[in-house]
Amino acid sequence: MENPGEQLLTAREIDTKIHRLAYEILERHPREKFLLVGLHKRGVPLAQRLAKVLEEERTGVGTGMLDVTLHRDDPRAATFSPDFGRTELPHDLAGALVILVDDVLFTGRTIRAAISALFEYGRPGRIELAVLVDRGCRELPIQPDYCGLKRRIGPDSYLRVSLRELDGHDGLFIMPIKSGERASDAQA
Repeated sequence: MENPGEQLLTAREIDTKIHRLAYEILERHPREKFLLVGLHKRGVPLAQRLAKVLEEERTGVGTGMLDVTLHRDDPRAATFSPDFGRTELPHDLAGALVILVDDVLFTGRTIRAAISALFEYGRPGRIELAVLVDRGCRELPIQPDYCGLKRRIGPDSYLRVSLRELDGHDGLFIMPIKSGERASDAQA
């Protein structure tokens, strides 16, 4: 049986973080239209949950999903998954305010890939970033505009985000890195 690791957030705490992120977005953009784009895989259900909370306060919150596999600059770019290449965006992004949504911000490389991928669908007017967790250890100058939890995690551990849509339950755990593995490989 896999070591469950140290739990950082419970299901209730994750729900609270999502609500707080939604209200921060509303405070910054009370009337402006925007599109929440979840990064495949765990950013997608987070974007959908954010949209549900936001729609309690206003209508017309757009959502989409983005697969950044072909834009990555690391060895995982060559791996195949059943959902490879699945991108769904409701309209041309030209001039739009796009809020990228992901579960964990680590090195910044996934977000760099996402920005590159977005430009294939038009030139957004502005791009912002919402993450459930910022774990630090950035390799690129990328910072979140909205962050549920900021917790520096060293290179000997990774964060496992469990979401009910994908895993049957919600939780955030610090997991030890297996021998010979890198944090950036385990984090995915």
